[in-house]
Amino acid sequence: MTENPGQLTFGAGDETGDTGVPGLLCTAGWLTAESCRELLSEIDSEPWSTELRRRVQHYGHRYDYGSRSVSADHTVSAAAPLPHWAQEQARLLVQEGIMETTPDQVIVNEYEPGQGISAHLDCVPCFGPVVAAITLGSGCVMDFSHKASGARVPVRLAPGSLCVMTGPARYDWRHAIAARKSDPGPAGRVPRGRRVSVTFRTVLKAA
Repeated sequence: MTENPGQLTFGAGDETGDTGVPGLLCTAGWLTAESCRELLSEIDSEPWSTELRRRVQHYGHRYDYGSRSVSADHTVSAAAPLPHWAQEQARLLVQEGIMETTPDQVIVNEYEPGQGISAHLDCVPCFGPVVAAITLGSGCVMDFSHKASGARVPVRLAPGSLCVMTGPARYDWRHAIAARKSDPGPAGRVPRGRRVSVTFRTVLKAA
């Protein structure tokens, strides 16, 4: 698989684009179009869970949506180890200086047109200070909202892009995807296709 990580330098807004959300770093072209297709094919060869309205895959540690926690006890809450494609991306995240510690938890979410996710923070007691996500398939608009001020910022997630939440974006801004079939764009509505997100996190404390 041929990667094209591009330039992601912390504090260099011109390289990542000004998202308007402090601590949110988005890099277009983290993966080439060919690499996106190959990665998506590998993901689709793995079994999907239908425990939610959207299909998901858990690796490393299973996140329990009911208790909002993760478990290291695989006899209680089994999750497959990170497959080779996830290990490869995890290695790149460390190699490029995006994550200091190799991520040990990966969740894959599939969003069909019309599906979304409500505003939330990735579990603060569960996961470390950096959350990195790759967008595959279709792009979409993710809405960020500040918990205290109520400010809202829409951020376009392009196919092949890498978005990294750190600092305020990780802890003070909730993120959501509206359940709709198209998003507003500069030239009108942009139809959505099937989007798959791959999120890399480190587990802080496993129950």
